[in-house]
Amino acid sequence: MSKLPLSEETIEELCNGSKHVTYEIPIYQRNYAWEKDEISALVHDVYDAFCKNGQAKYYIGTLVSYKRDDDIYEVIDGQQRLTTINILMHVFGQNVKNKLTYRARKKSNKTLQGMDNFDRLEEKDQGIVKGHGFAKAAIEELNFNNSTRITEENFIRFFKEKVCIIHYKVPRDIDLNHYFEIMNSRGEQLEKHEIVKARLISEFTEEEEKISIRKFNYIWESCSMMNVYVQQKCKNKAVFGTDYSSFIIYDFDDIEMDEEEREDGEISIEKLLEEDSPEGVRDQDDIADTFQPIIDFPNFLLIVLKITRTMEEKKFVPTEFNLDDKELINEFDKLDNSLVKTFAFNLIKAKYFLDNYIVHHSNEDDVEGNNPWLLEKWKKEGKNGYNKNLVEGNKNIQDKLVQLLSMFEVSFTARQRKNYLFYCLLFLFKQDRFDANEYCAFVEKLAQKYMYDVYLDSGALNDRNIPKPGSFDEAILMNGELQVECSKKTSTFSEVYGEGTSVSNGIPLFVFNYMDYKIWKKYAEELRGEKVKEGSAERKIFFAHLGCSDFGLDAFRAFYFSRTRRSLEHYYPQANVGLSHDRLDVAKINCFGNFAMIGSEANSAGSNWSPIVKVGRYLDTSRKIAPISVASLKFMVMMQMCKDNENIRDSGEEWKFEDIKKHQEKMVALLME
Repeated sequence: MSKLPLSEETIEELCNGSKHVTYEIPIYQRNYAWEKDEISALVHDVYDAFCKNGQAKYYIGTLVSYKRDDDIYEVIDGQQRLTTINILMHVFGQNVKNKLTYRARKKSNKTLQGMDNFDRLEEKDQGIVKGHGFAKAAIEELNFNNSTRITEENFIRFFKEKVCIIHYKVPRDIDLNHYFEIMNSRGEQLEKHEIVKARLISEFTEEEEKISIRKFNYIWESCSMMNVYVQQKCKNKAVFGTDYSSFIIYDFDDIEMDEEEREDGEISIEKLLEEDSPEGVRDQDDIADTFQPIIDFPNFLLIVLKITRTMEEKKFVPTEFNLDDKELINEFDKLDNSLVKTFAFNLIKAKYFLDNYIVHHSNEDDVEGNNPWLLEKWKKEGKNGYNKNLVEGNKNIQDKLVQLLSMFEVSFTARQRKNYLFYCLLFLFKQDRFDANEYCAFVEKLAQKYMYDVYLDSGALNDRNIPKPGSFDEAILMNGELQVECSKKTSTFSEVYGEGTSVSNGIPLFVFNYMDYKIWKKYAEELRGEKVKEGSAERKIFFAHLGCSDFGLDAFRAFYFSRTRRSLEHYYPQANVGLSHDRLDVAKINCFGNFAMIGSEANSAGSNWSPIVKVGRYLDTSRKIAPISVASLKFMVMMQMCKDNENIRDSGEEWKFEDIKKHQEKMVALLME
């Protein structure tokens, strides 16, 4: 086969090249299926590249097409990315002259053409509709600043002119059947993790290693289904004990295979890649307990690889390791061949820890009063399996772990940025036995370490107050060991994030989530038993420390870290700057005391409302705005302060800079305890 011709094309050239073309998605391609994580990761990766160097080109992958007719290109590979580019161009309000169409899918075509108003469409491709919403939400999360070059206008220009895709155009004289010889049996190019699997398996070359190949495949396939407990996928009592709730082996060779799985017959790498699951894994008696995983399989492989190299290689430099799955093959190329068995053992152990000791999200949506974050172990009793809380008999520790772990998760949703998950799993690997109190203490210290030794260390942050690459590992990993005691070499909060005298460079999401955790923790530890009664001395002191009057405890009892609450809200709106008697300026409204986390739905609905109007609208009992969208505890305190001022000040003066400053002082004092 001759070398495929390729070209480097900017998004503008791809969408609006001088020669107008049509990109056609053939019927054998699946529907558009990118979800929030994929779209958000693409948008944020491009944004990071834009902020780092707005003049350098940034590459987002490849497009493979075959010229079917004059100016019609059949998309062989890359249709998900191409459709996302079209959606983003529409969200940006940009024209696209080169048409994207789906062959024999009228509903999908009409949906692409009707993105201006989906409500007008009788039939809609829900994948495209959802993708459009995810793209819009991802862009709304970006931190633009009209006083710098980091503006939305400049970002759109960067996206069109500097973001590039490598376009392979298969020549018309090439036999497509020959091209598909490099594709697997499902008609898709091999995924990177499948290539990694093939390379690792190829290390087992000796005749006596055939059983090792079977074991490796057994482990790999048992761990690849991220939305199911590994004990339900890998029904092996030699690994998980008679009730499947423990991990009882010590190395790769301890894994026992059934006679059917110990066959000595020839097996090719290609055959192993085609297997959906190893023999002996399926069990029709049980219905799998599924959940929404917090990480995908390729990125999980990278975390396990980093754990393996951290524990086994003395010269390993963690700060040089890349958790981005775009570097999956490159990172695995650095693994010593002698560690393949060790990696496989660590893979199944890490999957056991991930499923049973780290939170995952239920399949339910985020709603008021129903915490969807689960921290449960799976075990089997008789023929039936069931879940139980990780920490039985100690609700305080169970609740604190759920809040801490979910706080980390909603702060770092991008699957290539889950350093916290690596640290938690590494901690569990290093324990001889599980102790819930020690685990809880570690996770809480890890959160403190993040706050004090990273987010309050100006040297660890870039010019937008985002942690620099490697800053977490530099603070937490010392010679392969976890160090979570704070160094106490921190800057003050106002030195890093300001207090209204100068424009802040930005305040990261983690700071707000950690603030909410500290408020919840104060409630959980100080208000119990008789102390919760309205009018009790302890309850009065509690709300006095928060800086507002008593607004009840329901918000604290029902609080959880919702994935929907990711937008930064100016409580005093930007649109009203300069209109108040207090002469609030840009510096004053951009400090911590005037910010709150809120859902993007609520933020877009009421961003320009005055503070007192927001109180009435956001807390409206008719639930026109989902309460979970505005249930940040810090925001609840801010709104109560505003309500407290309603009857003692003139209209429009309910939230002034003195309130912003007072609120920031109260919150920072609690944050720094």
